[in-house]
Amino acid sequence: MVTRLSNFFLRTLREDPAGAEVASHKLLIRAGYIRPQAAGIFAWLPLGLRVKAKIETVVREEMAAAGAQEVHFPALMPRESYEATGRWEEYGDLLFRLQDRKGGDYLLAPTHEEAFTLLVKDLYSSYKDLPLTIYQIQDKYRDEARPRAGLLRGREFTMKDAYSFDASDEGLDVSYQAQRDAYERIFQRLGLEYVIVQADAGAMGGSRSEEFLHPTPVGEDTFVRSAGGYAANVEAFTTAVPDAVAFDADASPVIFDSPGTPTIETLVAHVNANLDGEYTAAHTLKNVVLALTHLDGSRELVVVGLPGDREVDQKRAEVAFAPAEVDTATADDFENNPLLVKGYIGPWSATGAVLGEESATGIRYLVDPRVSEGTSWITGANIDQKHAHSVVAGRDFFADGIVEIANVRAGDPAPDGSGPVELARGMEIGHVFQLGRKYAEALGLKVLNENGKLVTVTMGSYGIGVTRILAIIAELNNDEKGLIWPASVSPFDVQVVAAGRDQVAFDVAADLSAQLESAGLDVLYDDRPKVSPGVKFGDAELVGVPKIVIVGRGAADGQVELWDRSTGDRDAVSIVEAVERLTQR
Repeated sequence: MVTRLSNFFLRTLREDPAGAEVASHKLLIRAGYIRPQAAGIFAWLPLGLRVKAKIETVVREEMAAAGAQEVHFPALMPRESYEATGRWEEYGDLLFRLQDRKGGDYLLAPTHEEAFTLLVKDLYSSYKDLPLTIYQIQDKYRDEARPRAGLLRGREFTMKDAYSFDASDEGLDVSYQAQRDAYERIFQRLGLEYVIVQADAGAMGGSRSEEFLHPTPVGEDTFVRSAGGYAANVEAFTTAVPDAVAFDADASPVIFDSPGTPTIETLVAHVNANLDGEYTAAHTLKNVVLALTHLDGSRELVVVGLPGDREVDQKRAEVAFAPAEVDTATADDFENNPLLVKGYIGPWSATGAVLGEESATGIRYLVDPRVSEGTSWITGANIDQKHAHSVVAGRDFFADGIVEIANVRAGDPAPDGSGPVELARGMEIGHVFQLGRKYAEALGLKVLNENGKLVTVTMGSYGIGVTRILAIIAELNNDEKGLIWPASVSPFDVQVVAAGRDQVAFDVAADLSAQLESAGLDVLYDDRPKVSPGVKFGDAELVGVPKIVIVGRGAADGQVELWDRSTGDRDAVSIVEAVERLTQR
């Protein structure tokens, strides 16, 4: 049946909504696809649901081609299974938690690993039942601290999540590759550029983890890539560790006066004015004090030493210390730890602890990978207004561990030796994980193998952000007038606009719409009788159906105008030719 705009649930807006910053957010609201309900939460209107359904159809077809079967779980889940896997605590404030009238704890699921695992445990018991891949397309909930950019970062979003179950690691490799290949086909069909990058597994756990990122300036993720093919999310980037350097065992650190030099900038200026040689921030060792809040609520200070020309990357720090929360140390922290001399902290002290027993500050000391054995540094002497030079790693101080929290810069060497990296911004559109046995072990998912022995199932997890993809497609396909959907996801195949004032234009437009519908096209017919052609054209441009037929003055003579929004071309043709061109496959 032809959809008539006169009774279609649609109201367009002429002005951008307040607070909307990116094009997709503005246009999806103005064109009547979504309506805001609260920060990061949207109602879906008929146009939006049509586009969303088109994307879901592509996903379902490729999931079927990869051998996956669809199920559906509730969004409201009980606490117990998430507690068994540790994620009730690990997710922290991201979880929407609630209680029923009897005091039972529930959550709105951010992902459903636990539910899938327990379902398979309930129904399957033999290796003969495997491999199995099942998936759902369902709304997820995360209490984002700063929801922004409309659908690109919301608190409620639609995601396709698939899970594979295998009796062996070799089987997991096969299932993982099948899903990875399906993702490439999905994004290619949707016309989305993507980069596959190594990623951190985060609260999902597991071993191998890869993200599909769409490169875009409005992306919330930074990734790196080299000309030689290396690509990684910045959180997963690993520093190329320099070789150990031989050092003079007899030389000693030298303490020197450095008044008024609590920052790297002031320290470098001082040493260049007072010491022989030319120094940069890279010759200094910055010591950053961080406060970690662990899941049990306990608070721990750590000191991290990194080259002075590097800054702490907060996202890398959050990954490195997860699931603990990471903050900078407070004034109270320094007051309660007198060995922390703010601005003059170092890993070595002439009057400090015995070498190798504990750090000079008495606090756990970690270092950047670049602080390798034999490297010599200018750093704090743990005395107010004093620093030390010739402080050598592996001789004068030892770290309690290595940690990757320093910012990554363009030109840094890729860890696989494929050359220097460049930085880019991207938006995550898909993520695939080899979960391994984390969830199966926590929830007791075992099957009998061919020898009759119980073995723990190994799992994979594969997610695609459906509503995020919709927003990205809108972000990529628009102009100053409105949206311009690709044909594969457009809410309608063609929009017919009755632009004449005479009844004949409406009669011809109605007949043409019926012909196109009979030919298999999904038609939106703007039959509004008392709306000016200018308003109709403006709405057509805003809504973004890529093929438009204008039925106006030439209708009585069998002439219409074909308008291609994607190219801007407008051609006067006969009705017969219009039907032929629009129905060509």
